[in-house]
Amino acid sequence: MRQRFTLAMPSTRRFLVSLRIGLLDRLLDERDRWALWLPVMFGLGIAVYFALRFEPPLWLGLGGVAVTAAFGLAVRRRQWDSSGLAIAGLVALAMLAAGFTTAQWRTASVAAPVLAKRIGPTAITGRVSEVETFPKDSRVTFERVRIAGVGAEQTPEKVRLRLRGEQPAIRPGDWLRVRAILTPPPPPSAPGAFDFQRQSYFKRLGAVGFGLGPVEVLADAGDSGDGMELPGIGLERLRHAVTQRIITGLPGQEGTIAAALMTGDRSAIPEHLMDAMRNSGLAHLLAISGLHIGLVAGIVFVGLRAMMALVPPLALNFQIKKIAAAVSIIGAFAYALIAGATIPTQRAVVMVGLMLVAVLVDRRALSVRLVAWAALIVLLVQPESLLGASFQMSFGAVIALIAAY
Repeated sequence: MRQRFTLAMPSTRRFLVSLRIGLLDRLLDERDRWALWLPVMFGLGIAVYFALRFEPPLWLGLGGVAVTAAFGLAVRRRQWDSSGLAIAGLVALAMLAAGFTTAQWRTASVAAPVLAKRIGPTAITGRVSEVETFPKDSRVTFERVRIAGVGAEQTPEKVRLRLRGEQPAIRPGDWLRVRAILTPPPPPSAPGAFDFQRQSYFKRLGAVGFGLGPVEVLADAGDSGDGMELPGIGLERLRHAVTQRIITGLPGQEGTIAAALMTGDRSAIPEHLMDAMRNSGLAHLLAISGLHIGLVAGIVFVGLRAMMALVPPLALNFQIKKIAAAVSIIGAFAYALIAGATIPTQRAVVMVGLMLVAVLVDRRALSVRLVAWAALIVLLVQPESLLGASFQMSFGAVIALIAAY
């Protein structure tokens, strides 16, 4: 009957009907892969939010999620959708609205004062949250900042300063005072170029500048107890200590490369060496990602399982494979924290963690779904990462590798 009706129609309409039927059939055949589009729609919602020229009301995204959920319940209750396509479309719209909402609330949650204009020289006091050591100078990030002549309500949450000349030993958690010149975070150097202002906003970095003369250490982190009270400070101190230990024990360019491969801190690598690695296409090896996380998790898993296999009471009475998998998850996560937990690192940790969770529950991990869930989790935590090259290149490369394989 459908064929007779189709032949009676004009050729253009017949083509459109055939195309629609073909697309619906193809969608139904791809039902097992519908879940892979969840992070795509979630990311599309994030992209829509950041493409707006105005700040929408906070209820807009949540309202979209509520409306699509209500339509979905109505369709499900009245059984209007026998094929499941309507429900799938509503889920896609709900994910788009959820991505929009996540970006909205993330933007609102990190809002902090930004310096309005250049000021200084002026006195700045604060606690060091991050230290980066370059070949010729260093850069420190302050939190709990106090700026002479600036009220508390206008004071940025964080300030980043470049320090030149001879400086005392500085570690994360130290309280410092220094005279400096501050400016707001600069805009992109060209349309479409890297947006340092947007990155600074989501890092709550409200001012940048450079110090004048040596800093004054008001209190050491060990004396104030901040390194023990705040996990972030303690973790940053550990990362800084490991980096300095590697550079001291292995002087020269080899030490800076080794430190970058171990902790992800590339600040000490000479500029000419970084240029050579970029030109040769090897700079991506310095990013802590799947290679590094996979090595750490693999070494822990194989090593621990091999040691337990040498002990007959353990090997015969316990599931040593699952024990090794659980410990490997903890080891990979701990290493990711020490390495700075950048976007490629987060992707690798989530993928390796899900693979090891599959070992724990006696399931098989599918590679493409690992990438999909990793993208969804990363975007849920840091929706602004969608706009960065790290997210795009990291996930794009992994998807290409899996597809080619």
